[in-house]
Formats: sequence, structure tokens, C-alpha cells
Amino acid sequence: MSTERTWVGPSAPERLNILRNTESIAIVGMSNKPARASYFVATYLLSSSPYRVYFVNPVLDEVLGQKVYPSLADLPEVPDMVDVFRKDSDLPGVAQEAVDLGAKTVWMQLGSWSEEAAAIAENAGLNAVMDRCVKIEHARFHGGLHLAGFNTGVISAKRQVVA
Repeated sequence: MSTERTWVGPSAPERLNILRNTESIAIVGMSNKPARASYFVATYLLSSSPYRVYFVNPVLDEVLGQKVYPSLADLPEVPDMVDVFRKDSDLPGVAQEAVDLGAKTVWMQLGSWSEEAAAIAENAGLNAVMDRCVKIEHARFHGGLHLAGFNTGVISAKRQVVA
């Protein structure tokens, strides 16, 4: 299997547009461990974004006071975005689930890469984003990103990025 990366993802303005057109996000691979990236992203999205956020993990019942669903098909609505925190070999299957469900975007987190998963999503008309963090991208476009990836609380006169 080739490790060469040939897929080219959406540009910054395209990613901003994806985030602006998203109302609900399902975090697949949600963890109840505060040190995990999915937990950190979930706490940010719940406190600093306008999105309806759902958690998916077949072995958990509740995280951060919210119900955890066993699968995407069990969610109370079709999420606009499926944000995936799973190993690379699981990404094509999750992308296919997102396609089957009718999601608009499959977003694979920092360090995640599966050209097969991106092709599954894009061939079905979905947006695909890989090796990027929803939290970092949202904060970057909305003025809350510090070099370390944390909201510093500093108010800036800089204009928000407009696509």
C-alpha cells in the first residue's frame, strides 16, 4: 500500500464555508478520558461553538453529561458533519456510514489519513477533510486560536476571516 499522499483537501475558505454551513456534528470515537483529543474537542465545541454536538461510541453511555449513541444510525438526527476519531483502518467504514446516513461532511482528525475514505465521501457528494482539527479550524476562523491551540481570552480588533 502506498503511503504517498495524493489527495488534496479543501482550501481554508472552503473549510470556513463547511464550518459555516454545519449545524450539527457527530463525534465518532468519543472518549470519556479528558486527555484524549475527542474529549478536548467536544468540550470546546460544547462551550464555544453554535453546533448541536452528538457523541458516538458503542461502549459508553454518557460523557460530559450527554448521552453517547452506539452508532451514527442511532442519532436523533442526521448530523451535518461526522468528525472521526478512529484509527486510519476504520476511516473508510465510517465514511461509508456517513454517506449511507446522508451527512454532508466527513472530517478526519489531525494525524488521520485515508485516501480511500476521502474518495468514498467525495464520490457520494460529501465534503471530506483530513488531518485537520475541527476545534483548531473553528477557533482559527473565529478569533480564538493561540499558538498552543487555546483560547487566550484576548480580544482583538482584527476582522474575522470572510470567505
